[in-house]
Order: sequence, then structure tokens, then C-alpha cells
Amino acid sequence: MSGSIRDISLQTEHRLKPTRKIAATGALLLAATLAACGQSAKRNSEQASEQPATPNAKPGISVSEARLVLPVVAGNPGAVYFDLTNGGDKLAELAGAYVEASQRAEIHETMGGTMDVAAGTSLAPGETVKFEPGGKHVMVFGIADSVKASSSLEMTLTFSDGDKLSVPLKVETVTGGAGEGKAH
Repeated sequence: MSGSIRDISLQTEHRLKPTRKIAATGALLLAATLAACGQSAKRNSEQASEQPATPNAKPGISVSEARLVLPVVAGNPGAVYFDLTNGGDKLAELAGAYVEASQRAEIHETMGGTMDVAAGTSLAPGETVKFEPGGKHVMVFGIADSVKASSSLEMTLTFSDGDKLSVPLKVETVTGGAGEGKAH
């Protein structure tokens, strides 16, 4: 009886040898594939970190003197003022604005003492449009309590062709100074 068990055991072992070889080969292939993926991911990560981080930039358009003026009363909207210049050779149409750390931003214009949402702002080549008190400006709603005077935020302008321009904003109080916090 022990001879027959031994024979069965040898037969089973002989049948399992090809399966073990296949499993071992599969394990080696899997290990090689994972190692290659790891190297590829590492190379991609290294290449990505070598690329300089740049803000969104619409060719030919520039912004200067950009500042967010905080509201006097907490919860009220603030306003962004800046000079927008089209140094390109094509008409540019400003379609919208986004200000970091706010719920929303809208382009407004004051005309005849009445403020309203501006339909759009066109900039001819070589033209500068001033966003200033009493004229065009960006109203900023729901400014986060963490935003303080003398800090900075980012504003992104979106144009009708889908291009964007991101710029830093100095945060100020209504009095124009940095102050020590929100002028509530």
C-alpha cells in the first residue's frame, strides 16, 4: 500500500511541475512589469518636477496694479481694481473673473451712479482699460475670513476665446493700507 501511495505522490508531483514552472514564470513576468512601471512612474515624476510651474498667461495681455480692497463690513463684497492692457495684435474680450478664497466674482461697471454687471470688456490692440473705483471693477462675494490685509491672492481672468490670465492681487483695506486685518 505504501508503494501505491508513493507512486500516486510521484505522479501528482510530475503533473504539478509544469504548473509550478508556469506560476514561477508568471511571477517573474509580474515582478518585471511592476519594476518597469515603477521606473516609468519615477521618470515621469522627475520630468514633471523639472518643468517650471507657470501661471496661466494669455499672450499679449498684461495686468498691473492689481489689488483686492476688503469690505468695511464682514460679509459684504470686496472689489478688485487693476489696469488691463492688450499688447497683442488682436481684439481681446474679457468674459469673467475668479478670485481665490471667494465664493464668486463678477465684472461690474458703475455708470451714472448706478452699478451693474458688465456685459463684457473689449480691449483693442494697444488699449488699456482701467478697473477703478467709480468705473469698471470686479466685485468679489463671499471672501473667506482667513483673507487678511497685506496678504496676497490670485485672480484668474477668463477671455471669450477660453484663454486665461492669472495674476497676484495685493490685499488692502478701504483706506488703501495693509492694516492689521479686515477692516470690519
